[in-house]
Amino acid sequence: MAAQTLDGKSISAEVRGAIRTKVEARTAQGRRPPGLAVVLIGANPASELYVRNKRKACEEVGFYSELHELAADAPAEALLSLIDTLNAEERIDGILVQLPLPGHIDEEAVIERILPTKDVDGFHPYNVGRLALRMPLLRPCTPKGVMTLLAHTGRPLEGLDAVVIGQSNIVGRPMALELLAARCTITVCHSRTKDLAEKARGADILVAAVGRPRFVPGDWVKEGALLIDVGINRLEDGTLAGDLDFDTCRERAAWITPVPGGVGPMTIASLLENTLQAAELHTAAMC
Repeated sequence: MAAQTLDGKSISAEVRGAIRTKVEARTAQGRRPPGLAVVLIGANPASELYVRNKRKACEEVGFYSELHELAADAPAEALLSLIDTLNAEERIDGILVQLPLPGHIDEEAVIERILPTKDVDGFHPYNVGRLALRMPLLRPCTPKGVMTLLAHTGRPLEGLDAVVIGQSNIVGRPMALELLAARCTITVCHSRTKDLAEKARGADILVAAVGRPRFVPGDWVKEGALLIDVGINRLEDGTLAGDLDFDTCRERAAWITPVPGGVGPMTIASLLENTLQAAELHTAAMC
């Protein structure tokens, strides 16, 4: 029997609905809505689309949002100065600098310049460190969204063998930490991993985050596995494909995320959750 689909669109709609209800309760108590500032550098069409989707999501749940655009050749000092201003802005609870950045700007310096309590992407070393120590605060959005998807399978995660293919700071590493916190046994694979196919075949949970279309074939999949496809790759004909070979993988798995419509909507839903959490932290700090 083919795998059931983990529908990120419908699950994210549930999450956004719950956030909207909390925002309405917050404003009914006389408190301001959560505020998100998005910073876009240059004219990257994919980044512009992501930013539009994030701002639209903010509007849907009742957040205040700002867009700050800088030219692709803007000096790093201009971006860092803007972040300092937003760090000090009372109306802004979360700051999101859309990645990737132009080559002349140090991405790590930008991430570390954002206050950890306004780091709604969850990329700051402080927030990743708290996740590693099982004291999570603002969690990296994509792995957090994946955990929400896995919860909707209804399968207990404790004791399951999980394989993450990809070791990026944005997905692979924090994904492993999330699964470890859920009491899974973790293997993180990368370009130097030996016997990758055999490791994948042992996975009860397989997360593909390598950025290569249809990289994982169906014969790498354990019967009944939970499959999470983080990849989104545009093919020559303009269509999108994930890192899993969907048609062959779904014949062996129990659950699988589609591309598009799987992990992507959950990343934005997690961003909204983080922004609301940051607003609540700021309210508590002022009391």
